[in-house]
Amino acid sequence: MEHFAIEPATLDDLPQLTELLFDLFTLEGDFKPDRAKHARGLRLVLEQPSRGRIFVLRQDGHILAMINLLFTISTAEGGFVLLLEDVIVHKDHRHRGLGDKLLDYCINFAREKNFLRVTLLTDRGN
Repeated sequence: MEHFAIEPATLDDLPQLTELLFDLFTLEGDFKPDRAKHARGLRLVLEQPSRGRIFVLRQDGHILAMINLLFTISTAEGGFVLLLEDVIVHKDHRHRGLGDKLLDYCINFAREKNFLRVTLLTDRGN
């Protein structure tokens, strides 16, 4: 049985997270990969936890997957909701259910923190 830890990302994780986003945006036709922009966006979330959380699935100190949860307000729901985006599993670790584990963790996080809804952002190709 494999041992994983799912935990909030930190600024020390920025290089690995940036590479994961670069890989993600290489796969998606809606965006042009740009490490500097990715790092800047990640830093904005990591430096201000009131904006959201980036969770990582880690094994032996290596990030195998990440997910980005941004906090916002829904006028329809009358309260706080999550925008879920940037779900990526490292190319060497896909098809092992890691994305499912990370997604389940985030849904439980949303419930525990009383978010009213989780919205998954996708692109045209998805």
